[in-house]
Amino acid sequence: MKIFKKAQRGFTLIELMIVVAIIGILAAVAIPSFMDYIKRSKKTEASLQLNKIGKNSKRVYAETGSYVAGTGISLPAPVSGGSCCGGPNNHCPAAASAFVADTTWTALDFQIDEPTLFTYKYVGVAQSFTATAVGDLDCDTTNITYELVGTADKGNPAVTLTEPPPNAD
Repeated sequence: MKIFKKAQRGFTLIELMIVVAIIGILAAVAIPSFMDYIKRSKKTEASLQLNKIGKNSKRVYAETGSYVAGTGISLPAPVSGGSCCGGPNNHCPAAASAFVADTTWTALDFQIDEPTLFTYKYVGVAQSFTATAVGDLDCDTTNITYELVGTADKGNPAVTLTEPPPNAD
């Protein structure tokens, strides 16, 4: 009676090192792409909120024949006094009551009820306005600025959104 021993099978050290090297290469490519994706997703907040300001401004213009006049204060104010909010995930705390207390923001029917990455400012006169969103997305002291300009050429309200360059921040 012969007893057969099974040959032990497994991975060699070289095979394991090749797998680790492949995973390292994939990570080196994937991580920067992922970080870029995260930054781009954070930037959409500003364009969405400025779009809301633009729609509300055009509604006011259609109802009254002029844009909301005023210089709204920048809200919400960053906690640290700079442009970086520094709160959880770098979000400024919600400031709904501060928006309601300001007559310009109230006339625009605009407020932010949840933590945000950007501070918003509105400056307007009867036939034009400028709204800005400024934020430091990763607290590296590099601000990005979105600007929404509203005009009323021959009584037709229009808005133009200017976004920062793709590589900003």
